[in-house]
Order: sequence, then structure tokens, then C-alpha cells
Amino acid sequence: MTRTAVALGGNAILRGGEGTVEEERRRIRETRTELRPLHDDGHDLLFTHGNGPQVGARLLTETEASGEPEPLDVLVAETQARIGYHLQLGLGDAFGGRPVVVLTRTRVDPDDPGFDDPSKPVGPEYTDLDPSSASFPVTEVHGANGRAYRRVVPSPDPVEVLEADRIRRLAEAAEGPVICGGGGGVPVVRRDGRPGEYEGVAAVVDKDRTTRLLAETVGADSLLFLTDVDAAYRGFGTADEEPIREATPATLRDLLAAGEFGAGTMRPKVEAAAAFVADTGGTALITSPERLRDALDGDAGTRVVPAS
Repeated sequence: MTRTAVALGGNAILRGGEGTVEEERRRIRETRTELRPLHDDGHDLLFTHGNGPQVGARLLTETEASGEPEPLDVLVAETQARIGYHLQLGLGDAFGGRPVVVLTRTRVDPDDPGFDDPSKPVGPEYTDLDPSSASFPVTEVHGANGRAYRRVVPSPDPVEVLEADRIRRLAEAAEGPVICGGGGGVPVVRRDGRPGEYEGVAAVVDKDRTTRLLAETVGADSLLFLTDVDAAYRGFGTADEEPIREATPATLRDLLAAGEFGAGTMRPKVEAAAAFVADTGGTALITSPERLRDALDGDAGTRVVPAS
């Protein structure tokens, strides 16, 4: 049996929806159907998921209601539980047993430069925003209707998944899918002078980087990133955009060095895929839920393979 870590993007879960409870549940049921080929082909699945749109929506709601949102680590924990619960219900027993959700914390370095350079997009796209007058940091994105902006928050690199050993034991037991690492995990740092104690920090860890750590922890053979585009592209958003169908880690690193992929969106997926394949000799695939079957057949997606 092939063990596969599946990273579900927050945008892939919503896919243009309104972000309501029923919308999320409906999209997860559809994703379950789209994932069936993996199960039918004998893949043992571990799931992670993003939460960028959901955390951003909570920031907006809380700010509008009280002017002072809850701390980011608390919002990550809330959305991790919410989406994990929806996945638990939506996946049901379709993948070999009852899913179990592990509330996951991810240790980060308090001196990580990501705290000083917000890069993780969260929340909705703004098409009529003047970035110079925005009350929060923003980044330009290729939106559904052309140029748009999204709010960005600090995104330090994951150092350690605190529940990694527990997740590995659950995955090895193979009694059902494990859902973990939601939103990259709740970001925490060690408390000074208190061994074994941690405290949350204002950040959102990129779930793709955390998924790579978890995939290696559980001995996954393959890593799958499901997102809202069908592949990684050269020249994305330009008239000359071209899908990358197959690449080695070295090829992707050359493209990364050339600035080919967007920070906080496709870049962390490509970085994580390249690192996983280089370190483990496994394979990685980047595609959308709708094109998964085609991607497994080699007709869509971006497949990352070891150098020959």
C-alpha cells in the first residue's frame, strides 16, 4: 500500500464559495468523490488542510464587530477545529475507516525573519483596494477577475510538529485517515525558562511546509497538493503561461531562484514538493481536485520526480 499525504488548500475547499458552513460541507463532499481514485488505487491517506480564507474571514468579522480581533494563533486553532470537523463528517468512512482529527501545534523560531516580512495571504481578494491606504499589509495576486490584493500575515517556517509522534502512530495503525496539521498547525514558541511549555504567536504557518514535515515523519511515499489551479505554471497570469507537467527538484529550484512562483501561494508548494522528493526519493503532485484523475494518469498537474 502507498502512503500519501494530501494537502487540501483552503481555497480548494471553498473554490469560489461563500465560506458558509453548508458551502464548506458541500465542497468537502465533492472533494471526497474526487479523491476516490487514490483510495481505489490503494493509497493510505493522511490529510492536512489550509485555512487562509477562513482565518482572513474571521479577522474581518472580529474587527468589524469589536475593532480588535482574537490573536492569530487562537484563530488558527478555531479554524483548524472547524475545518477538521467538517472533513471528519464529510469524509465519513469512505477511505478505510473513521477519520481522526489531531489538533496540531507547530513550533517556530521566534527570530524567524518571516515575522518581519508578512507573506501569507489570508481572507478575500480586494479588487478596488488602494494598497497605499490599506490598514493592513497586502500583496498583489492574480485574482479571478484580474489584478487584486489580499491581506498578508507573518508566516515563519515550521521547525517541529509537536504532535508528530502521535500522528505517526495513528498513521501506522491504519485504522482510518488522519486529519492533522490544519492551517499549518497552531504556531507556538518555547516559553523562556519553562521546559516543555509553549505559547502561541501571531502568525499563520504555511500548511504546505508543515505537510512536508508530516509526510516525512509518517514515511509517506508520495505527497499531493490539491489547490485551486490545475498545475504549477511558468509565467502564471501572463499571456505566455505554460503548465509544468514534470520536473525534478533541481529544475524546480532553478525556477524558484528565478522568481517564477508567487510567495505564499504556489512557491511554498513547489519548495515543499522539491524538498520532499529530494530527501525521500518519493514523488509529489500539484493539481486541483477536479483534475486529480487526469493528473494521476499523467494528463494534468505537475509531477515532481527524483533525478534519474
